Amino acid sequence: MIFEKGIEKTLATYEQWWAGDLNRPIMPIVITGLESTRKPPEHRYEGMNSFGNPKITPEELIDGVDYEFSCMEFIGDAYPFLNNDHCGAGAMAAFLGADVKLAAGSIWFFPKAELPIEELHLEYDKDNFWFRRTKDVMAEAKHKWGDSVVIGMPDLGGVMDILATFRGTENLLFDLYDSPKEVLRLVGDVEALWHRYYAELSEYVTPGLHTDWSGILSSKRSYMTQSDFSYMLSAEMFDKFAFDELRNTCEFLDRGCYHLDGLGQIPFLDRLMGIKGMDLIQWVPGDGTPATQDWFDLYCKILDAGKHLQIMYDTDHQTLSKLIEHYNSGRNIARMVSRYPASMREKAIEILSRFGILGLEGAQKNN
Repeated sequence: MIFEKGIEKTLATYEQWWAGDLNRPIMPIVITGLESTRKPPEHRYEGMNSFGNPKITPEELIDGVDYEFSCMEFIGDAYPFLNNDHCGAGAMAAFLGADVKLAAGSIWFFPKAELPIEELHLEYDKDNFWFRRTKDVMAEAKHKWGDSVVIGMPDLGGVMDILATFRGTENLLFDLYDSPKEVLRLVGDVEALWHRYYAELSEYVTPGLHTDWSGILSSKRSYMTQSDFSYMLSAEMFDKFAFDELRNTCEFLDRGCYHLDGLGQIPFLDRLMGIKGMDLIQWVPGDGTPATQDWFDLYCKILDAGKHLQIMYDTDHQTLSKLIEHYNSGRNIARMVSRYPASMREKAIEILSRFGILGLEGAQKNN
């Protein structure tokens, strides 16, 4: 792989950004499609298809990822990391015994049986196949790469979202009215299990190098929390069933982040930003909402509250440019990683230069 800046300097940049001392945005860019200097592996990495195939060993899976890295260059604030998104979104449901189905390159989780809520009990299982496979893959990654590649945390899922996997979304909505005490019991159980799984999987992460699917690097424990189920809740229901868990999880973490997904969650933004330890908000418009819609006012609200912001969608960086002009700074703003083919490398360099991104020694040298 081509990674001229190196992990140490990259982490220092992110820590400066977390401290609010970086007067520019975080902009990671990965150049893909480079010619590799190593032999292609027997098993090419195919994301969830590779992870979900028990015939592919952790060694073979990680070797496949290693080959993909060898075809990449990491510039700006990008760095090589094992995303672990191959485990699927909400992988903790699988750890707790949900059925796992692979279809069209995606992993889906289903309950083995739809039990009445009072009969539903979710427990830790150290011998669960998917939990052991996740640990084995992370362990092999750490063994192969050491601290030259960051090992990301799997997408465990949100507590309410995991619960909805086992009860079904419609059933859980009725449960909020018909069996609120049982819902709160299960929320407490899943919250405790979430913390346990996070802590155990953290043992397979290089100390001082923490990230998840968001790609935001941190020297301290951080995570992109979520509660997509809350999209369907009133403010009162959100406070009763979701808010306390999110607050507790932010206390458990060192740096809490939140995946604000969809228009229905905007009413909860003030409550979320009031959580001590909720340091970052990532806004996603959600299905059915144009990704190109201008969310400038929403972004300003997050930044004005002293929170960090991650932008996922921004056509030609128009919103980012507007925010920098408004604040005369790109402080506390991060972009999701962008990928450009080798043929568009010069454009990627131009974008980084436009936003004053340092750490281009390798890019300039190779240009």
